[in-house]
Amino acid sequence: MSKNTGIVKDRRYLRHGSEFTHPETPQRLVSIYEMLENPDMAWKFIGIDAREATREELERVHRPSYIDAIAATAGQKMFMLDVDTVATAETYDVARLAAGGVMNAIDGVLSGEVDNAFALVRPPGHHAQAETAAGFCIFNNIAIGARHAIARHRLERILIVDWDLHHGNGTQEAFYGDRRVVYFSTHQSPGYPGTGGLTEIGTGEGIGYTMNIPLGAGADDAFYLRLFRQILVPVARTFRPEIILVSAGFDPYVGDPLGEMKVTPEGFACLTRVLLSLADECCQGRLVAVLEGGYHIQGLTKSIRAVLQELLGETLAAEETLCRIAERADEKVGRLIDRVRTQFEDYWPIL
Repeated sequence: MSKNTGIVKDRRYLRHGSEFTHPETPQRLVSIYEMLENPDMAWKFIGIDAREATREELERVHRPSYIDAIAATAGQKMFMLDVDTVATAETYDVARLAAGGVMNAIDGVLSGEVDNAFALVRPPGHHAQAETAAGFCIFNNIAIGARHAIARHRLERILIVDWDLHHGNGTQEAFYGDRRVVYFSTHQSPGYPGTGGLTEIGTGEGIGYTMNIPLGAGADDAFYLRLFRQILVPVARTFRPEIILVSAGFDPYVGDPLGEMKVTPEGFACLTRVLLSLADECCQGRLVAVLEGGYHIQGLTKSIRAVLQELLGETLAAEETLCRIAERADEKVGRLIDRVRTQFEDYWPIL
């Protein structure tokens, strides 16, 4: 069944970091936007405007002093926030625009204006903590979006799925003690930022609601798909989220210069289909994907196209296809699933 898919797309996002060489280059979005502007794609989506996040919205996740520090970089040609993360003259405005674009996408889905959405924004966000920029991230777009959904729309159950190559330490921090959000992350380990161990499961009321699945190098479509189907799906069905948010990083792509995973565009499409099926079952199809990493520009663009075709309902990864791919996974995934079940069975007995 075809879906109305919203897209956040704004050329102002290209203004961040255009003055220097960096893996998180504006060319990432240039390539994606060119794909979207092709005649075979341009007419298929509903445009969602970007807007700048307000100070109040940013403060739901970030400390006032940190926001002030980022604001102070405005107009500077280059300011090193950490060893990997740079602010340039327009970064403060563009980063607010990224967070605002994500909130508008969430509003569009929750209002029924669109069925699902993909916020194609930059800079990325999931490493940004309350008072720290890191890993190319300035403001934590998806965490700000989730807090917006709670504050404005009164949501009580949000599922954040983070399939980026790297652990979203900033997103984990934001919701570590919050049982309104299940944070589920697959990420390469060992690897940057060094967090996301299997035993990091939340604290206080949020214990058991942070689910980290660290993966060794070489995980492929089958590996990821089996994890999603055997761990994420039963937990999500029990939790019954009111919206699913996806930190959609494409650095697990086979050939990405920063990673050692082997996920193909078809694999990303299959993961999207798993999440869309959960959204249909639990929350009227409400799903918003937010761009995070992905540094093989051709692979990034191909993978996003595959995800968008699933969001639109143009392609439909059938259950038999998902089963067939998942069955290819080697024995390592079975051992990992057993460890995850042991870790979480007290919190999610369905496992």
